[in-house]
Amino acid sequence: MSESSKKLRNFSPGQPTNPRQRRSPRQRVGKKKVKVPPNQRPVSKETALTRLNDNIKPPQPPTRLGKSKSGLVMPAAVKPLRYVNGTKQPGNANTAKLRTVQVQKQAAPKLVRRVSRKTRLKPMARTMLYTLRLLIVGVGLGAIVGTMLSVFDPATRMSGNSPAQSHNLGQHQPQVIPNAPGIYLTQEITPLKNAVQNLATANPNVTPGVFLVDLDTGGYIDVNGSANFSAASTIKVPILIAFFQDVDGGKVRLDEMLTMEKNMVASGSGNLQYQQVGTQYSALEVATLMSTTSDNTATNMLIARLGGIEALNQRFQTWGLSATAIRNPLPDLAGTNTTSPKELASLVAMVNQGNLVSMRSRDLILDIMRRTERNHLLPSGLGAGARIHHKTGDIATMLADVGLIDIPTGKRYIAAVMIQRSNNDPQAEKLISSISRAAYEQFSQNTPPNPVMNPPTSQNIGSFTSR
Repeated sequence: MSESSKKLRNFSPGQPTNPRQRRSPRQRVGKKKVKVPPNQRPVSKETALTRLNDNIKPPQPPTRLGKSKSGLVMPAAVKPLRYVNGTKQPGNANTAKLRTVQVQKQAAPKLVRRVSRKTRLKPMARTMLYTLRLLIVGVGLGAIVGTMLSVFDPATRMSGNSPAQSHNLGQHQPQVIPNAPGIYLTQEITPLKNAVQNLATANPNVTPGVFLVDLDTGGYIDVNGSANFSAASTIKVPILIAFFQDVDGGKVRLDEMLTMEKNMVASGSGNLQYQQVGTQYSALEVATLMSTTSDNTATNMLIARLGGIEALNQRFQTWGLSATAIRNPLPDLAGTNTTSPKELASLVAMVNQGNLVSMRSRDLILDIMRRTERNHLLPSGLGAGARIHHKTGDIATMLADVGLIDIPTGKRYIAAVMIQRSNNDPQAEKLISSISRAAYEQFSQNTPPNPVMNPPTSQNIGSFTSR
């Protein structure tokens, strides 16, 4: 081997003597690995040609570049140089030596960490900032939830087709009647309340409890409406509703036969007491007699069929009633069974709305109450064309009537009047009729109610009897 070849080998320490030997890691260019198919690599640019003694040495096969040390980069192709160590090489101009180029590695750019405003905050300030954000988010969520609850609150839902209220009702302020679910009020009707109070003052020997509500506008009056009174036969209203509730639930059938037993026979109103013990009647017939003729024996038969007194009282409590309770079978001449005008009005309102029973059962209940035979109380104060679905109660110490009234103008309202009295005082009957007339005149808007209204005479009572 010539001296030039030795110099060439000494000059190119990175050139492997064996073609299969892997190159030193110094020969890798950069950090990326570039793969080029052999058939696409140009010989002139990727192979260094070395001529020794006019002999062309075959190009070295391409090998995978290894990782080079920092500061040294082996170029992919080296052009032939005419000068080596400052001396021109003799011989063929194509003979040349390879030369390595040392490239200094550029220093990696320093990462400048941007310090955010959050990192500059002190821990206490950061805590206060997070607390303020949580407070803002909490207030926003509270406002959203409050709005949704107010939208879905049934107390704020009023009928969209309700007629405008009269000028004396003022602005609406909906509220739920305490212990009277199912009725939503707007504002008390002052003229009508004054009229009722004047009527009560004119009859000092009796104590009235009155609750009236206009179902179209929510206007109402309340005079001792939450006071407990002896229920008498008005206790049959919640019993009738419980019966049809069980009919809707499939627990009782309308054509089911009920047997009159000896312990169920009761004196007082009704004709079943005169029938033979063991006689059977359909459940619908028993319920109808209980309401239309206020039959006490029929009432006791239904109480037994519906599970007894305690079961019914528990059901009344689930309806939201607190004053309404059965303590003794009928007839309860001592007045131990109790209720209140508000709760009676609430029961009628729930029936009207179909809350406790189905719409089909509601129609049956109203039809039964429409056929009540005693029409000398609330019906006596109504004008011609009015219809009432009601139930009366009458014992020596209490007289009552509760009803749902439709008048010719299309308005519907509820009236519940209970009068505590002594020794069957006839003033109670006249007072109920007078209150009914005042309410009819107010709700029909024919004439304004008279602040001081005397009880009607027996002559004009008959002229207002509903048909």
